Amino acid sequence: MLEKGTKAPAFSLPDQNGTIHTLKEYKGKKVILYFYSKDMTSGCTKQAVGFAALNDKFNKLNAVVIGISKDTASAHKKFEEKYALPFTLLADPELKTLQDYDVWKEKTMYGKKVFGVVRTTYIIDEKGIIIAAFDKVKADENPQKMLDLLGSI
Repeated sequence: MLEKGTKAPAFSLPDQNGTIHTLKEYKGKKVILYFYSKDMTSGCTKQAVGFAALNDKFNKLNAVVIGISKDTASAHKKFEEKYALPFTLLADPELKTLQDYDVWKEKTMYGKKVFGVVRTTYIIDEKGIIIAAFDKVKADENPQKMLDLLGSI
């Protein structure tokens, strides 16, 4: 996991509509950058729906929510449409940004060693500096905890 106080790595990734997004375009806003395993899975859906429910509150705090997984833009589009997600989902099938943010790790699943995303959330300030970092987050609690934290900064 990247450390609080470090510059957030740049990225250039397509969203659910195929539009390329970079971290630079969010300068002047706080960014809640959350990494998750897979669209349409139970935990990832709870987390996304939780962020969606609080999206207006994040916006009032001058913050944007961005989710990143290794899924494709078309998978993200289906996820967005099914759950009416009002925020950006970025596709990283080449794993570059997942690796840059140190969230692609070896895990044990059903007794076997596999590589995958460790559910992680970063809060990045208006100047591109990581001001909070959380790994192994609980999907259903993460959105509210991030809102509470932002409200106290």
